[in-house]
Amino acid sequence: MDVILVTTGMVVFIVLVLVLIGRAYPGSGADLLDWKPTQDFETQAMLEQDDISQMLEAQNKYRRRRGAPDLTSTDAQRMAQEDNQARRAGRGSDPEALAELEEELRRRDDRG
Repeated sequence: MDVILVTTGMVVFIVLVLVLIGRAYPGSGADLLDWKPTQDFETQAMLEQDDISQMLEAQNKYRRRRGAPDLTSTDAQRMAQEDNQARRAGRGSDPEALAELEEELRRRDDRG
């Protein structure tokens, strides 16, 4: 029983010492590690926008080969909104509403 108490006491002591050292250190953990984020939010947003335009251009390349009209960024946004609606409808318990939405999406695809 004494061994258990001594071991537990040592673990608690070590944790307390580490917490006190952490509180006493004037900087943050990032300063201690000299860590800086590699990209800021503005750069990340620009990279994502560039990715979207590259994907749209690649999609249009395949559509041109098939003879289908090119997609615009407005079309891509509309399609993303429709996909999100379908996902939300799929989470619900109304399979009839989902089937109706899928049929509407098929009709739109056939037109464009």
